[in-house]
Amino acid sequence: MKLLVANPNTSTGITDRLVASGKLVASAGTELIPMTASRGVPYIATRAEAAIGSAMFLEMLAEKRGTFDAAICAAFGDPGLGGARELFDFPVVGMAEAAMLVACTLGRTFGIVSFSKSLEPWFAEIVAWHGLSDRCAAIRMLDRPFTNIDAVADEMEQLLVDLANETVVDHGADVIILAGAPLAGLANKIRERVPVPLVDGIQAAVTMAEGLVRINPRKPTAGTFRRPGPKDSKGLAEALADVIGHKDA
Repeated sequence: MKLLVANPNTSTGITDRLVASGKLVASAGTELIPMTASRGVPYIATRAEAAIGSAMFLEMLAEKRGTFDAAICAAFGDPGLGGARELFDFPVVGMAEAAMLVACTLGRTFGIVSFSKSLEPWFAEIVAWHGLSDRCAAIRMLDRPFTNIDAVADEMEQLLVDLANETVVDHGADVIILAGAPLAGLANKIRERVPVPLVDGIQAAVTMAEGLVRINPRKPTAGTFRRPGPKDSKGLAEALADVIGHKDA
């Protein structure tokens, strides 16, 4: 089985971290194929950056289609997830969605903990988009500068542990999601220092993607995620234009 780990930001260091964490839970015989956006920002933290990442994610899937069995949107806010499910006939999993759904199997409520205050509005909106606001006990963010996005998990490790524990005590969270691609792998490192289960988004997504490939669901021809009809476009990446125009068959 081949899973595309499509990171819609430009940091190869984050992609490497995502793949390393995903490999910890991938089944024998599952290959994680890394892909990093060629354009955009080094990490996505705002609505505008998410919009850019959404377009990059669709381009990436179109470029690599036919070389993998399922794709993972390897950014916690799932930029482009809905559009990808409309356009493509393979399973597409978002890290935020997977993390929250897994968290819901581990407790009644979950808390989201991450490293930058700028992420909070976007994360709140993606929780609502997935219909899980009632299950979210709190979204808690650190509010201090960091020196290197690739190393933010190491740089802020103890602060994130403290914030996770505060979220359990102050908000009654049954599960903590360590949110954001730069925090991939941190849950394994600190799991004994927080008294509730921790969820790593990429690990949840890899596990879910494997399951969807095995289930092999049909592509819908009805409902809101049926493929849109063909449409001409201008100035798009050729591979994505072919998908939109139904020239990919």
